[in-house]
Amino acid sequence: MNRRTFLSGTLAVGMVRPARADIHGFGRGGWQALLGAHAGRPLIVHFWGLTCGPCLTELPDWGRFAHSRPNADLVLVAADPVPQPGDRLAETLAQAGLAGAESWSFDGRFPSRLYFEVDPSWAGELPRTVLCGRGGTQESWIGTADFARVTTWLDSQKA
Repeated sequence: MNRRTFLSGTLAVGMVRPARADIHGFGRGGWQALLGAHAGRPLIVHFWGLTCGPCLTELPDWGRFAHSRPNADLVLVAADPVPQPGDRLAETLAQAGLAGAESWSFDGRFPSRLYFEVDPSWAGELPRTVLCGRGGTQESWIGTADFARVTTWLDSQKA
């Protein structure tokens, strides 16, 4: 096989790939950027990871939630202690029904800085959900999501 044939085959294979979610890098200043982009609207931020078993188990539940509440501002942040490949993250999100969700991934070598930026008392435990109210209030918990709690909170945020 010559080089041209190989490259043509490689491009053709690349073209039939399923659409991938766009994963944004979450580095220093990422938390404030995320909050600023959603200012004035209720925001649900769910931190998860490929290396977290409970996270992977509940991702399809987040997919169902996102489909039942298409107008909710839901952001998923992959917060693995070691950054994971974007393709793996996107594939996992797609399998959970979250291909179209706004998604970020911790960027850099020192995730503890990013944990601290989100919440100075957070040591990186996953999963973690943060509910950010219209007026800037935040409520968070560690562990799998309580979707009744999320739904009740979201309904209370209606203008």
